[in-house]
Amino acid sequence: MMTTNNPGVALLRMQISTTAQFLKMILQDVTSEQAHWLPPGSANPIGATYVHTVMGTDGVIHGMLQGKLPLFATEWVGKMGISEMPPMPTPETPGMPDWSEWARRVQVDMEAMHQYADAVHAAVDTYLESLTDADLEREVSGFGPMGPSPAGKLISIAALFDTLGHCGEIACLKGYQGLKGYPM
Repeated sequence: MMTTNNPGVALLRMQISTTAQFLKMILQDVTSEQAHWLPPGSANPIGATYVHTVMGTDGVIHGMLQGKLPLFATEWVGKMGISEMPPMPTPETPGMPDWSEWARRVQVDMEAMHQYADAVHAAVDTYLESLTDADLEREVSGFGPMGPSPAGKLISIAALFDTLGHCGEIACLKGYQGLKGYPM
């Protein structure tokens, strides 16, 4: 996967692919009951955390970076396996909406969600494959307090760092239920 022409893109592709595989491994044995277990305090259930993770990657890669509608708003409408869509930003309420109430009531069909995640990760890899290292430096509108940022930074945050953070969160939620969090 590492090429001499675009080593930055090649490394990013390898890291994001590995992260997607890691997320899949952590979730492979999660049952519906475990996915919907309500943790104490304000933590979100595994299923909602999984949805947030994959939809976030989809939204940033397709919407912010490519200027297209995300898969969840096009070919995956009604097929993601979620009982209701989470709150979305609107012109009146821009930014990341509060998903806490939604997260505690949404029902997630884990098998359908795995299929959506596979589609998102394949689309991300196809997009990354089309980039050059120079493309990673292109300034794009950021989200939240970040402001304009290089495309590579947004890709790393959405598809790498955020996903890895949620992998740890999901592993912890599994542990609270008496399960092995990390698969290794």
